[in-house]
Amino acid sequence: MNRTLLGAQLVRIPNDLGPVTDIDHASEAGDGGLSSGAVEAIWQATEKLYRSGAYPGISLCLRRRGEVVLNRSLGHAAGNGPKDSAKVPKRVLQTDAPICLFSASKAITAILVHKLAEEGGVDLDAPVSHYLPAFAANGKSTTTVSRVLAHQGGFPMFNLPDEERSPERLLDWDACIETICAAPPEKSRKRRLAYHAITGGFILGEIIQRVTGGSLSDYLDAKIRKPMGMRHFTFGLDETDRNHAALNYAAGQPVRFPISGFLERALSAPFDEVISVSNSDIFFDAVIPAGNLYATAEELSRFYQMLLDDGMWQGKRLLDSDTVARAIRPANPLSFDHTLKLPMRYSEGFMLGANPFGMYGPMTAECYGHLGFMNILGWADPRREIAASLLVTGKAVLGGHLLALGELLSSIAWQCR
Repeated sequence: MNRTLLGAQLVRIPNDLGPVTDIDHASEAGDGGLSSGAVEAIWQATEKLYRSGAYPGISLCLRRRGEVVLNRSLGHAAGNGPKDSAKVPKRVLQTDAPICLFSASKAITAILVHKLAEEGGVDLDAPVSHYLPAFAANGKSTTTVSRVLAHQGGFPMFNLPDEERSPERLLDWDACIETICAAPPEKSRKRRLAYHAITGGFILGEIIQRVTGGSLSDYLDAKIRKPMGMRHFTFGLDETDRNHAALNYAAGQPVRFPISGFLERALSAPFDEVISVSNSDIFFDAVIPAGNLYATAEELSRFYQMLLDDGMWQGKRLLDSDTVARAIRPANPLSFDHTLKLPMRYSEGFMLGANPFGMYGPMTAECYGHLGFMNILGWADPRREIAASLLVTGKAVLGGHLLALGELLSSIAWQCR
């Protein structure tokens, strides 16, 4: 039977975590200036998060001062979802298993746009319609690329009728571009802060393709994935890697009204359907710039380490330091986000930390990174000299896991102070 607590769907947790723990000893070659006790405290907080039962699988990679101090995973990649029978075959999550980043993909797409600007292919302060003329329709002619990057583009959602909201719709690139271009911006609120969950990514990806004449995936390969030696780090997933990927599961407290309605509008599809489709071949085949980049925790941490090093990776310059500086520069003060219904700070591509407590832990105003559906995180902290990634496969909105998540983020911030 599945484990429940006050209606929550939870994962079966073994008493002995050893058999469901994978440690990449080869990569954990340094201490980053941390004591063994500090590293152990962070890992114990990770185990506590896993024991919350909200995540079938967790993968964590933490770099400090350029050295990998933790690269470990816990749980299962498949077969131990909250509704899975005990008889379902289980597959332990390995550190090299690709996991979908969902919205944490936005940071990578944003950096590709900044790279294109560095190369002279796009002016971030120019109107989107300069590169995509159809976008000018219905009052969007003055919307700039930078506004889209900073979630102030005025088209945060598809605003489709209920009967047309489905995950499959998001898999049709041309239809998405056509829908976004034809839609008017929010009335009299073109520049208000409102998280563009899916829409902004398609427009940014289309700009890259129009300017370069190639695919978004080709540009990612050329500018980041191949120069950094990534095994995965791709939009979608090749057939040869799909059996090794981690599956996604609904978990935690059931998602009910009004949260269910809010999530459906933000995701442009029902919550449970998004999770189901994310485990399907059509999702693996798709390219969703704001939502389906696959990576390991180590690869995402590697990406943030490159940014932390001002665009350098192993002696190679991938981004100009000025490009990184603009990408992480605050685009707004702490303001109310009308999509997320929370106070947020954004740069042109990243979610920024906050004091006294932000999404990356306590006293993290200098941090930049991105959140992914749900509780996936990748971030860099210049003050603490860390590049971190936390990938989880349980899509839990509410529940006791939130306290454990806060404790893990606090442990990282405190131990790396």
